[in-house]
Amino acid sequence: MSFVLSLLIFLPLVASPLVYLATRANRRLGIYLSLGIGTAVFLIASYVSWAVWSNPPAGGTYLFQEQYTWLNFQYLGLNYLVGADGLSTPLIFVSALLTVLAIFGSRKLIDHHEPQYYALIFLFEGAIMGVFSSLNLILFYVFWEVVLIPMFFFIGVWGGPRRKYAALKFIIFTYSGSTIMLLGFLYFYLGMPYPSFDIPTIQAALQAHQIPIGLEFLPLLASFIGFAVKLPLVPFHTWLPDAHVEAPSPISVLLAGVLLKMGGYGFLRISIGLFPSASAQYAWAFIALGLFSMFYGAIAAVLQKDLKKMIAFTSINHMGFVLFGAYASLAISGSASYVGIQGAVLQMFTHALAIGSLFMLSGYIQHQAGTREIASLKGLSLTMPRTATILVLGSAAAMGLPPFASFLAEFMVIVSGISAYAITGIAILVPVITAGYFLWTIKRTVLSQPEGQFDIHDMDWSDVASFAVYLVPLVILIVFSYLILSPALPVAQFLRGLAT
Repeated sequence: MSFVLSLLIFLPLVASPLVYLATRANRRLGIYLSLGIGTAVFLIASYVSWAVWSNPPAGGTYLFQEQYTWLNFQYLGLNYLVGADGLSTPLIFVSALLTVLAIFGSRKLIDHHEPQYYALIFLFEGAIMGVFSSLNLILFYVFWEVVLIPMFFFIGVWGGPRRKYAALKFIIFTYSGSTIMLLGFLYFYLGMPYPSFDIPTIQAALQAHQIPIGLEFLPLLASFIGFAVKLPLVPFHTWLPDAHVEAPSPISVLLAGVLLKMGGYGFLRISIGLFPSASAQYAWAFIALGLFSMFYGAIAAVLQKDLKKMIAFTSINHMGFVLFGAYASLAISGSASYVGIQGAVLQMFTHALAIGSLFMLSGYIQHQAGTREIASLKGLSLTMPRTATILVLGSAAAMGLPPFASFLAEFMVIVSGISAYAITGIAILVPVITAGYFLWTIKRTVLSQPEGQFDIHDMDWSDVASFAVYLVPLVILIVFSYLILSPALPVAQFLRGLAT
């Protein structure tokens, strides 16, 4: 089934107008159709993930690879080239899962322009599948840009009071970063002895030492800017808190759980995968930036009064771990050098589910209580007992508390950092700060007493079950972590080998 990745990409794209027409004709029909198509895409993603886990491709090779000539001119050849390996499949799987959960949560939290909303969700899903499976730089860039379109409208149309400001800020930051990234790709292409945009071809040339090391530095800087905006890293992060606060909660799930992963994926697949020598030379700088973002996100989260904004800064904190672990692997040798990249892949997966659950929960809390202000959410254990229970469990997952796999991901990244530079052991303070502000939030909301008379207005059991889908995989993964770590190992070995 060599066409399976194309099916993953184009099924949602084709479904987008169909969902629009169905929802326009009948709201319930549109929602059921959206859930059905989303589930079908998830099943295909599950098959791809299972195939890669059961038969992990060697580093630098891919399963379900498809290649077709897209454009063929005398001085320019572009291919439609896609493939899956242990780096892409965890992100493909979690993207498909979160899309279904976002659609399910939207049925109660979205109440206007619904045909357009559900159509844009599938445009987003198809584009994101393209980003995570593309093996051609121009194809990667096209899907990268398409992702911006639905997200701009999600924030600008369905967002909060400052939605237009947040949407404009989002598009300015992300489009500027991606344009610089494209210029880096073009510079690299024009400087190669045998120009190609195909990632496997470029990596084969790197292994044959056909590409001068000096050619890597400017493209690395350009790609760094593009991916740092998406991850995001401090100081490229300022669009994120505004976007999260204004975006509807189901979209915050996709924004944090899926869109931010584009940055982490880009650093691993392209920055390290195509510019390995330059990446290894400046690994210390990337490690320092990742560490700074981890501390900045954690400390900034402590100061927030809005629950959703606190979760947004937690994302900055968590995604700093991804950069920190990935580049720590380049700074050490031996078998331990693979742990950081494996931990970064696991961190992206666990962050998507843990933070995704909290963003969706913030929407339910605002819907039921009419506010997200932490100081005003007193006595949740009495007024919203089911919601309070999920808030405690989601917070435990986000702070990296066993038995959630987020603990293992952060542990692997920190161990890798210490192996590279002992001073990075201070990173262990980041989970401590994270636990501190989540526990403080729980004390003020769940363990406090409500003021005056109160009514119980809680989510129903179907919504509770949907939150179990976020959190149960994190418990399973701490025992069966090899489901992600084993397929990621050949990728880590290959990337580390390119940098030596």
